Amino acid sequence: MKHLPLSVTALSWALVTSTFALAEPVPVTSQLTAVSVYLDRAVLTRTAKVELPAGNSELILDQLPAGLLDESLQVSGRGTAGVTILDVNARLTYLQASPDPRIRTLEDELTSLRRDDATFAARLAQLDQQRALLQKIETAMTAPPPRDATATSPRPSFDEWQRLLAFQTENLSRLAADQQSLQRQRTELIAKIAAVEAQLNDLRGRTPARRSQKTVTIRLAASRPGSLELTVSYAAPGASWSPAYDARLRTDTRTIELTYYGVIRNGTGEDWKNLALTLSTARPSLGGGAPELAPWIVDISRPVPRQMFRSEDAVTLNAFEVRAKSRAAPAAGASSLEAEAAPQVADAELAQASVEAGATSATFRVEAPVSLPSDRSTQKVAITTINCPATLRYDTTPKLIEAAFLGASAVNASEFPLLAGAVNTFLGDTFVASSRLKTIMPAERFDLALGADDAIAVKRRVVNRFTEDTGLTSRGRRTTYEFLITLTNNKKTAERIVLREAIPVSRDEKIVVKLLAPAERDIGATEGQKEVTREPEGRLAWRLDLKPGEKREVPFKVSVEHPADLAVTGLD
Repeated sequence: MKHLPLSVTALSWALVTSTFALAEPVPVTSQLTAVSVYLDRAVLTRTAKVELPAGNSELILDQLPAGLLDESLQVSGRGTAGVTILDVNARLTYLQASPDPRIRTLEDELTSLRRDDATFAARLAQLDQQRALLQKIETAMTAPPPRDATATSPRPSFDEWQRLLAFQTENLSRLAADQQSLQRQRTELIAKIAAVEAQLNDLRGRTPARRSQKTVTIRLAASRPGSLELTVSYAAPGASWSPAYDARLRTDTRTIELTYYGVIRNGTGEDWKNLALTLSTARPSLGGGAPELAPWIVDISRPVPRQMFRSEDAVTLNAFEVRAKSRAAPAAGASSLEAEAAPQVADAELAQASVEAGATSATFRVEAPVSLPSDRSTQKVAITTINCPATLRYDTTPKLIEAAFLGASAVNASEFPLLAGAVNTFLGDTFVASSRLKTIMPAERFDLALGADDAIAVKRRVVNRFTEDTGLTSRGRRTTYEFLITLTNNKKTAERIVLREAIPVSRDEKIVVKLLAPAERDIGATEGQKEVTREPEGRLAWRLDLKPGEKREVPFKVSVEHPADLAVTGLD
């Protein structure tokens, strides 16, 4: 075998080592630029711009949240350096103190206040010592002479007694004034300490304990020197959003103005400052497919001995993965105004989010940047406002309450799916009720309850109730009930009123119920057939259209027959 010259071998080895050897790790300063909030977590996107030499490099991103889900970590980039991403690694590092600046500031303030309190306590102790010394001087001066003292022992003169009294009075007064002043200042200080402690405890309770953090290491290979725009995305628990609604009925136009909000919470461990925000209806915690149905086994019961369960037997949910886009879409340029118009007074409008419908979920892109600290406090952002033509009606059950309740029915005419959430209902600008809205998809109908309206008068009166014996060969008993329901439309518009009454339902063939009014021929099986409809569980529903000022009387009569010796429950 022919050996190469030493100089050539050394040169080749130098080239190999320069190609594969890594340079010193480079800390990278990244910026949080976008957040996608799910119902149970958030996906955060960071960007950074770095200059890379040719060859291998190792980039370090630190101070990331400790709850970062390693499986969700995604890295992409774009630049002139011709970069290949070799590998990505995340590790947990531990800290001596919480890096949250708000907690550190409060802790430093609390330490300073407690130091001031210790100074006050020491000063008050000194005043107590001075008062005790004055009392000793007074005791020594006023104590009677000992029995073995000679008659020639000097006694304080009158002037000395006066000087002693003046000395004691002056110093005791000064000590009392100083003590009162210090006590007042210390009381105020103790109140400040209590307020800072409460604020600190509240912040610690709402902010995840960050005694640790994640550090992400990215190894890259660049074919040539150049720049790289790096994008790193990851999922973190502790964030969520929930829907909330304001529903306003505009009676003049008979439309429902439904304002859709997202109530966002941030507990990821990172503050969000002026970030582009998206809200997603996806639920990654449910997994990708339906769970497998286990067999339904019925067997003889056998005692099972008590045993301890291991923690590793617990079922864990698979984390989801999210891939960040390599670059953002260019922003559209704003057109300038050709002429300045005179200022006009206009109502403030809510911001509108754009919606992107996917195969299994929808994403709302919030227009304005959002800032939200990581303390689990909430912030409400506007998603959209939907105006839906409404069909109004009044529902009344006078047997329970003599009042008519306004309800509105509308269709979700937007492309936004409305998730189940709390809704505040307004009649114009007057708040009337709080309730919940079920999940409503686009083009689906929904109902809103708008509270009682005294303009529709309802009165239910017992016309007659009597019991009589029946039958010739066998003794029976019949109880007859007769009611009159009066409905009055005191509004200036025609209104539909749905009146419901309950017919007695027999659970025994010996108990016979007969509807006397309305007649059976006047009752329809389905809505729209006739004015009166029979509903499940023995209910009758009248759908009445009343003109302005119209008064309608609705008779309702029913009888219940049964053997006289049969005890029957449910009869009023």
